[in-house]
Amino acid sequence: MSSLFLPSLLLAGIMAQFADRLALDTITLAATQAGASPRLVGLLVAAQSAAWLLVSLPAGVIADRVAPRSLIRLGGVLMIIGAGAGAGLLAIGQTGWLLAGSTFVAATGPVIIALSIFVLMPRIVALAELPRANGRLELGRAVLSLAAPLIAGFAVARGQGWFGLLLCTAAGALVLAAAMSLPGERPPAQARLKLHRAIAEGAAFVARHPYLRPIALCAIAWNLAFFAFTAMVAPYAARILLLAPETIGLASSAYGAGLVAGALGTASLIAGLPTGWLLVFGPASSLLGAGALALAPVGLGGPALALAFFLFGFGPILWFITQTSLRQAVTPQALLGRVSATLTTAMYGMRPLGALAGGLAGEWFGLATAIWLPVALFGLSTLAILVSAMPRLKAMPVSEVTPPGAG
Repeated sequence: MSSLFLPSLLLAGIMAQFADRLALDTITLAATQAGASPRLVGLLVAAQSAAWLLVSLPAGVIADRVAPRSLIRLGGVLMIIGAGAGAGLLAIGQTGWLLAGSTFVAATGPVIIALSIFVLMPRIVALAELPRANGRLELGRAVLSLAAPLIAGFAVARGQGWFGLLLCTAAGALVLAAAMSLPGERPPAQARLKLHRAIAEGAAFVARHPYLRPIALCAIAWNLAFFAFTAMVAPYAARILLLAPETIGLASSAYGAGLVAGALGTASLIAGLPTGWLLVFGPASSLLGAGALALAPVGLGGPALALAFFLFGFGPILWFITQTSLRQAVTPQALLGRVSATLTTAMYGMRPLGALAGGLAGEWFGLATAIWLPVALFGLSTLAILVSAMPRLKAMPVSEVTPPGAG
């Protein structure tokens, strides 16, 4: 890596994503353990997801106008305030609306930090090194994503759910420390459009671009598919494949293994294979995994479920790192924040819709039939890439952003 700033940037990004996952695992487990209704648990999850939905677009506009270091600092402060308040609430046994509010504040921090890192990364890392840098960021996230549920479960099982959120405040402090080492330059001056026009400018760039448009369509369909699958996989595995809870849990852990394997291998795969092939493989691997599970007989249910989860981790993280590097390469510096925010909002907006569709399909049509819904949606996500210019893309296109050291 060529940049002295990269370790600090990676630390900030990894800590923010770790805290985001740990907070979600902690509050849902703690609320459930305290006897909260499913509706309240859903409210807490919605509060965490709402930050990504409501904050991404305006934060993307701000990220194009303000020094990324300043926004990363703000994100760290919000993590400390929100998680600290949540830890206090859990310590006194409060799991209601106040906890939902603190969860929203805590989750706003990682949203701002993620957008700021997307903007800053191509300014401090050479184009050829973007896949490796993004791969390291995702590898750290994947490894700590494996640890987060274990930490949350350990703390909640001992009646100390507050400890998980206390660790989130410590992660916020590490973000602040890392931000001190980042460059403080502001983006180049540009015309100050009104907020709605600035947001529309980023969305229009995505809609017109021959690479970004299929990426957005693929991401929308994939997130619909994955969360429809998530809503029905446990009852499908238990009632149709007749798998025991321990077997389902063991098979589900293959998802984390796929994430780690994909993050480790992405840089070398990008260097050795055509970029377009990798962008097709990501959604196609999910289609393969979901299709194999839908066709699996009862006797092969466990291996089929593990294969599906592994492919859901391996292929999509490879796709995510590749398309993130591609977006950073083709997006003008002045639009980086808004382009990232547009795609983030599209992806996170589909998640509750996908989960609702999966749950309703399972109830209305039966699980054996409903399992084909995510298969069909994964097929659409693959088709969005196949019918575009992506399969013919041999390598990362020439960067349109400012090279390292120039800004």
